Amino acid sequence: MLSALGYAGFGSDKLDDWRHFGTNLMGFQAVERGNSLLAFRMDDRKQRVVIDRTMSDGARFFGWEVADGAALDALAARLENAGVAVTSESRTLADARRVSALISFHDPAGNRLEAFHGAEIDDTPFSPGRSISGFRTGPLGLGHVVLTVANIEPMMAFYVDVLGFGLSDYIERPFRAYFFHVNPRHHSLALIETGKSGVHHLMVELFSLDDVGQAYDLALSEDRVNVTLGRHTNDFMTSFYARTPASFMMECGWGGREVDPASWKAVEVKHGPSLWGHERVWLSDKDRAVAREMRLNAAREGLRAPVQVIEGNYNLMSGACAWWDEVRRNVG
Repeated sequence: MLSALGYAGFGSDKLDDWRHFGTNLMGFQAVERGNSLLAFRMDDRKQRVVIDRTMSDGARFFGWEVADGAALDALAARLENAGVAVTSESRTLADARRVSALISFHDPAGNRLEAFHGAEIDDTPFSPGRSISGFRTGPLGLGHVVLTVANIEPMMAFYVDVLGFGLSDYIERPFRAYFFHVNPRHHSLALIETGKSGVHHLMVELFSLDDVGQAYDLALSEDRVNVTLGRHTNDFMTSFYARTPASFMMECGWGGREVDPASWKAVEVKHGPSLWGHERVWLSDKDRAVAREMRLNAAREGLRAPVQVIEGNYNLMSGACAWWDEVRRNVG
């Protein structure tokens, strides 16, 4: 089945704006693909995000990775058995996507999905557009995508029953959102019920919290912040959301948790989407008030979550507080 979100592509004629956004703010490496295509690298792969001026504004595609050709054939058969139309794409498109082979199909909302294997590795090192520590990709994929949908149920049935996603958790207030995994990343896909189909945001995860903080300063200076700095209740990500040159946002995050797909049990997250911060300008005034009260209630209850760090990316502080030492003993 699917192993990771491998790439994403969006239609836009604002290539200059995207080049600035991708390199100066996010830290991607821009790769020119002629007059109509702009690609971005995030790691050793030849491309992770593609902006195509020949596609209409709002058009998009998402590339989901499988292990090999046999897995791709098995997925195509599974889709066809479920009544989903599948196209075996040409060598020309595979070359453009920088993969060995791919198929395409659509989810119930009409989003173009591609499944592929054999992503090409560049023979030159990744060179970020600004000074950053790098992106957390590899087997976890490029990050996650969040789609807005008219109705979650038919979309969830497709992604879970047909494509094999696992439900991580879900929230019902201040809006309905369901989160799904295909690997240890807490979620590679989420669905938000808004009454219409679209892209809400694409998330990329950096290795350093300082990378996120510096991106936040840059986004503030360009008036691009659509969701303020905050921390999520379910995946523990510390992040903010920036307005892209298109009609969706990009989440810049650090410290996302991992799950064990074999044993993970989905639960409803009742404290809202964020432990603190994440003031969402895209919400209605009423829903923003609900979200704000949920965060304040989390503060009143002293809701906390462990920080997720990579080995070597932290220093242990000495104990300097008798009260905190007692708390640690009780937790342990």
